[in-house]
Amino acid sequence: MKGFDEEALKKLQQSGRILRETREEVKGLVRENMPIIEVCEKAEALIRKKGGKPAFPCNVSINEIAAHYTSPPGDTRRIPENSLVKVDIGAHVDGYVTDTAVTICFNHELRDMVNTAEQALKKAIEAIRPETPTSKLGALIEQTIKSHGYKPISNLTGHKIGRYLVHAGASLPNVAHFSLSKVKAGEVYAIEPFVTFQNAAGKVENSPEVTIFRFVKQKSLENPYAKKLLEHMEENFRTLPFAERWLKGLIPQKHFKGAFQEILASKAVMGYPVFIEASGKPVAQAEHTVLITEDGCLVLT
Repeated sequence: MKGFDEEALKKLQQSGRILRETREEVKGLVRENMPIIEVCEKAEALIRKKGGKPAFPCNVSINEIAAHYTSPPGDTRRIPENSLVKVDIGAHVDGYVTDTAVTICFNHELRDMVNTAEQALKKAIEAIRPETPTSKLGALIEQTIKSHGYKPISNLTGHKIGRYLVHAGASLPNVAHFSLSKVKAGEVYAIEPFVTFQNAAGKVENSPEVTIFRFVKQKSLENPYAKKLLEHMEENFRTLPFAERWLKGLIPQKHFKGAFQEILASKAVMGYPVFIEASGKPVAQAEHTVLITEDGCLVLT
């Protein structure tokens, strides 16, 4: 396969299989009133148990929250009744990343919105092949969503995936747009339509809450605890996002908050704000990772 030797392809497929199995198991265990932290920790533990590592923290984004919520340490929030729950997970095997998401619906009135996201994903997968313009894919996704009476989220996109990189530059918008970029054989993409009501704003905005972080660069820090945490982040997560929960027990609890704040203030680490639909309307999501082959694509997840 273009761009992948046999070994790399095997790792990519293994990563996809781990994620597919994890997603299906998680679908069966999410319940109303369940602690969100339990969903996150179970999903991440399954990925590890199956021989992978999480490529980013398990996102559990509920109703109008579109993306980027993972449980902070000691999270007491629960899955609300009648809610729309997006579980977005990533795995990697030796840096070969795959990414998938499913929307679990506890509100029968929103089932059609979930089906629309899945339909849009299916159509994009059927259409994607080498040299497909990303503008054509965006238009197809938008058209599919609108034909069902819903609206795509215009400022959330699918994305190219690289080794140790969840977002490797190129994006796959979910709306018609002007772009000269085309997908190439041997590239890996996450296709992820986000769908909301027709009368919604159809875009997301940053909330003040940040629960997911990524190492950016080494900085000289005064605090020895901050130094130790930062070294651990670089060594263990490299360019991949992580959760504060994953740092538990590395340094004494009483020094953690100060050390973590110092790292954030130094800009050695960046945060991803939680994304919320601008008009507060619920959002559904469906996502698969695909490898572009000579005559179409291979769905990895």
